[in-house]
Amino acid sequence: MKRIDINSPAKINLDLKIFEKNDHGYHNIETSFQYIDLFDHMTFEVSERGISIQSNKSFLENKDNTIYKSAKSLIHLINSKKGINITIEKNIPVGAGLGGGSSNAASTIIALNKLWGLNLTKNKLMGIAKEIGADVPFFIHGENAYGSGIGDKLKSKLPTKDKILLIYPKINNSSSEMYHLLDIQRGDNIEKSHHKQNDFWNVFLDKNNEINEFYELISPEYNINLSGSGSCMFILYKKDNEIKEILKKIPSNWRFFFCKPLQYSPICYIK
Repeated sequence: MKRIDINSPAKINLDLKIFEKNDHGYHNIETSFQYIDLFDHMTFEVSERGISIQSNKSFLENKDNTIYKSAKSLIHLINSKKGINITIEKNIPVGAGLGGGSSNAASTIIALNKLWGLNLTKNKLMGIAKEIGADVPFFIHGENAYGSGIGDKLKSKLPTKDKILLIYPKINNSSSEMYHLLDIQRGDNIEKSHHKQNDFWNVFLDKNNEINEFYELISPEYNINLSGSGSCMFILYKKDNEIKEILKKIPSNWRFFFCKPLQYSPICYIK
């Protein structure tokens, strides 16, 4: 095998609780991860040497991204002078709490393990994934899961049965900044700012006046949720007529996606 094509999926956090930091400075969390059918398309093709990335987004064509870092973490395991050409069509919004970068990293790790014949165990792949980012092990896991620890302790779960209206306000949110702001907001009181669905909500609303206005407009009628540290919000629904009115209230300069839950990640089918 010399080439693998794969859809690299997004995720949403059905809920997210943030707790104290561990000894390494990372926050412990509890969350419910759900794959959705919003994908980046990735192609991996064995080359003679080196790591090459082509993309519709120029920031992915350098060395400061999860795709390159993932490939670099595996390349020293190759005995021969093989390399890889990676092409990615980026569709998942960046800085939106959808895990696009983590998903791309996991897809890279799984694909190169197969293409380069490394035969690494899942535990070894999980270890590599954890070094790249906290959400990457979930995407290696391949099944919807409850996550704890820093998101790397996973327990498989059934997918939600609801459809998903994903609302993207075109804000690129920095996770590290959101954690920093949450720590400031809480001070010494870890219980402060706990939210029923997502502990980042209060920070997110305080930071963005337009989001706050939208939230106040629709929250009395709709159960609106936040994914990750934002900026994507979502509403779960069963029938299309349940969301007909909210579509009229989404600002015209925002984007929205009609998504369905996935039972498994496409990477499960790379054998």
